[in-house]
Amino acid sequence: MDRFLVARRGEDNLKTATMEVQMVTTKLIKPASPTPSHLRTLKLSPLDRQFSFMVKPCALYYYPGGGGDQDVERRKRLETSLSETLTRYYPLAGRYTKETHSIDCNDEGVEYLEAKVEGLQLSQLLSRRDEMIPQLDHLSGGESSTPLASIQVTWFDCGGIVIAVRIHHMVVDGFTAASFFNAWATASREGVEEGKLDSPIFGLTSFFPEGNNLPKQKPMPPPKIFGMDKLATRRLVLDEAKILSLKAKARDHDRREPSKVEVVTALIWRALMGVSQAKHGRLRTSLASHTVNLRPKIVPPLPPLCCGNLLTRVAARFTVEDSFDMALPDLKDLIGLLRDAAKHSIGEVPRQDLYSTAIKYRNEVLSKICGNDYLAIWIPIEQSNQPI
Repeated sequence: MDRFLVARRGEDNLKTATMEVQMVTTKLIKPASPTPSHLRTLKLSPLDRQFSFMVKPCALYYYPGGGGDQDVERRKRLETSLSETLTRYYPLAGRYTKETHSIDCNDEGVEYLEAKVEGLQLSQLLSRRDEMIPQLDHLSGGESSTPLASIQVTWFDCGGIVIAVRIHHMVVDGFTAASFFNAWATASREGVEEGKLDSPIFGLTSFFPEGNNLPKQKPMPPPKIFGMDKLATRRLVLDEAKILSLKAKARDHDRREPSKVEVVTALIWRALMGVSQAKHGRLRTSLASHTVNLRPKIVPPLPPLCCGNLLTRVAARFTVEDSFDMALPDLKDLIGLLRDAAKHSIGEVPRQDLYSTAIKYRNEVLSKICGNDYLAIWIPIEQSNQPI
């Protein structure tokens, strides 16, 4: 698994033009209580196995400092609460067994790294994140790692911290990852007394068929790029005020208020439509594919907080006929298309049809992308409906 490191392993000190990063400790955090023997082996479902070589993108969380003795207490509380949370999310502390497509829930632990930054306040990093964060990304290691989850806590002189988390996709989707983050945050703030943390449920293989004749997922189409010199990468930064402004502009009084994910997705989609129009001299039909959480659509409903990969993809489609004057659509119109795709493309999903439904819709999206001259936009964000 890729590590999120602000310094490569073995480099205790790393200086950039504006900051110094020191790796302080690397350890394994184990569950506070041993995993019962009957939960020792977690068999991955066919959907989980689709992501056996993928890692969920690194999530970054920023917290202001308290200073002095508070920082010492925060350090202890972060580790203790993580250990307590792993008792419930025990597969994250296990190890993948390739031969059996399963997780050995052996409580070996998640990788936990502590680093400190000298000569830079957290507020400075946030105010200059356009230039600072890419440096941290550039320094991230690329070697393989046995733990299924890696967490790095970076401390600043002011007492502020940045928490970075990466988890193997084979054990979590966006909903599961958000549930874990929220559980850890709750345990750190309030403790784990009875009733404060919901208990997640793992082991969904009983809802999936077995055998070698399962529907196959189509491979991703190759990018239509010839030569790395034609590949461009951009990072977009939208602060809270800008997002709130966008939500106000995109609000449709006949519908509920758009979410942050919806409004940012629509903004990117519309911008890329404008780029395509400028390049080709015309507005083109376009697809925006995004991930859908299948949990609310399953009948009969699954127990609350079922964890693992329960997701598929759908594509919202904008056709040229939708714009009579060849003008770019409004944000609220694109948000409506995104919502309609998620709501109407997939109806109720019987439990026994979970896998076939997930593969069917993913393959339909890939067929639309491969078989037509569309502007295709692949949105990796999953709307987990989990507030973090």
